[in-house]
Amino acid sequence: MGHGLKITIITAVFNSKDFIEDCIRSIHRQTHKDIEHIVIDGGSTDGTLDIIKQYQSGIEKLVSERDDGIYDAMNKGIKFATGEVIGILNADDFYPDSGVLEKVAQVFKNEDIEACYGDLEYVDSVDIGRVVRYWRSGPYDVNKFYSGWMPPHPTFFVRRSIYRQYGLFNLSLGSAADYELMLRFLVKHRIAVAYIPEVIVKMRMGGVSNASIKNRIRANRMDRRAWSVNGLKPYPWTLLFKPLRKVHQFILR
Repeated sequence: MGHGLKITIITAVFNSKDFIEDCIRSIHRQTHKDIEHIVIDGGSTDGTLDIIKQYQSGIEKLVSERDDGIYDAMNKGIKFATGEVIGILNADDFYPDSGVLEKVAQVFKNEDIEACYGDLEYVDSVDIGRVVRYWRSGPYDVNKFYSGWMPPHPTFFVRRSIYRQYGLFNLSLGSAADYELMLRFLVKHRIAVAYIPEVIVKMRMGGVSNASIKNRIRANRMDRRAWSVNGLKPYPWTLLFKPLRKVHQFILR
C-alpha cells in the first residue's frame, strides 16, 4: 500500500453542508495510506462543522475561524502541512475513485518531478452522475500557457518544498490567485511537471469566475496582472483565448 510518501490534502470550506461529506469521504476512501487531511473552515454557520466533526478521526487538523476568502484558507492549510506533497480538494470537489492518491504517489516516486496535474470533470451539483463539462488537460508543454492554457487547479499537486521556495497564493489577485500561482511555478520558475491522463477530480458546477460578463471582465484584468506581477509578458491573444478554451469542454467526450 503506497510507498510511504506523505500527501497532505487541504480542504477549504464555508457553509457547504450539502457537499462537504462527499469531499471528505472521497479522501478517507483512498487506498494510499499516508494522508494528512487538513480542513480550514471559514466559520460556517449552517451545520457544516457538525458534519466535519463526524469524520474528525480521519482529519489531522481542523481550523474554524473567519478568513479572507478561499485562497487565504488554502494558505493557512499549506502552512500547517507536513506532507511531502500538497493537494487541494475543496468542499465542492471529490475524488472519483479510491486510487487517485495512489497514482499521484506513483508520479512523485520520480524525485525530479515537482508537480503533477490531471483531467477534471464538472458535474451537476445535485446529480453528480451527470457530467456538465470535461476538462481534458493534455500533456505538459510550458508554451501552451501563451495560448491561454492552464491546468485545472483542483488536480494540481505540488511538493511542499516548492511552496517554501516560491511562495503561497497571492491574495491580491482575487479569483486569479490559482492562475497566478501556476504561472509563477510553471512559467517563471519552470518546475518539472507530470501529467496524469485521466479524470482525477470531479467538481460540482457553480464557480465564481464564470458567473457573469462583469465577472469575466474582472477575471480578465486579474489574469493580466497574474502575468505582470511575475515579470512575464503574454502574447496579445493569450488572455482572449483563455475563456475561449473552455468552450470545447462542453462538447463532452
